[in-house]
Amino acid sequence: MEIMPGEQELVHRKIRFDDGSGSSIEGDKESEESGSPRFDGLPLQELPKDQQQVGPQLKLLPMNDQIRELQTIIRDRSTSRGDFVFSADRLIRLVVEEGLNRLPYTECTVTTPTGYKYDGVKFEKGNCGVSIMRSGEAMEQGLRDCCRSIRIGKILIQSDEETQKAKVYYAKFPPDIYRRKVLLMYPILSTGNTVIEAVKVLIEHGVQPACIILLSIFSTPHGAISIIQEFPDITILTTEVHPVAPTHFGQKYFGTD
Repeated sequence: MEIMPGEQELVHRKIRFDDGSGSSIEGDKESEESGSPRFDGLPLQELPKDQQQVGPQLKLLPMNDQIRELQTIIRDRSTSRGDFVFSADRLIRLVVEEGLNRLPYTECTVTTPTGYKYDGVKFEKGNCGVSIMRSGEAMEQGLRDCCRSIRIGKILIQSDEETQKAKVYYAKFPPDIYRRKVLLMYPILSTGNTVIEAVKVLIEHGVQPACIILLSIFSTPHGAISIIQEFPDITILTTEVHPVAPTHFGQKYFGTD
């Protein structure tokens, strides 16, 4: 069957997204043959140069039209607050779900109502969330919707009026946080300074950077690079790396814009 030029692009696009990996079949085959490193489903050389510099600690959600539409609505200055919050909550939920997918689990066997033995998995205990106030609090409900009983700590960090440096004003965590995997929530990574200070506080409380998964929605290349250079063992999960971050997110979400 002959495929018209426009149809060929559509077919390739369907292949790219239908497998959920964000990569094409042709790209997968070439990568396997060449043995080139891969980054969440994409050969490293196919990523934008800014993302290539960050390294494998940065994990991107596989892109599809649904995610792109949500990103567009959030970035559009004409979006109403109701539509903004609705779209932000949907995008947050996707990031939270993927963050949970990266937590440790153990295999288990359960018995179904018909008596059938089913081999499945269950998450290991010992996880918690930490939100960086105030914009990070927008992600708390998304985490609670997925994990009803999860414990959530808070950190308040603001810029010092004299030095303009990030300063910790408040921190409250579960007492045994040093034993837990931490989902650190902060939706917008611009400079990375706030997150760096938050991670330092977690380390002071005994948390290892390798046990921290940073959940964000948007990140700049500079923000991601700054965090990973400071803490090479941390994992960052986001939907987009772009030079311009929607820094109006917190004000728009909470209605203080």
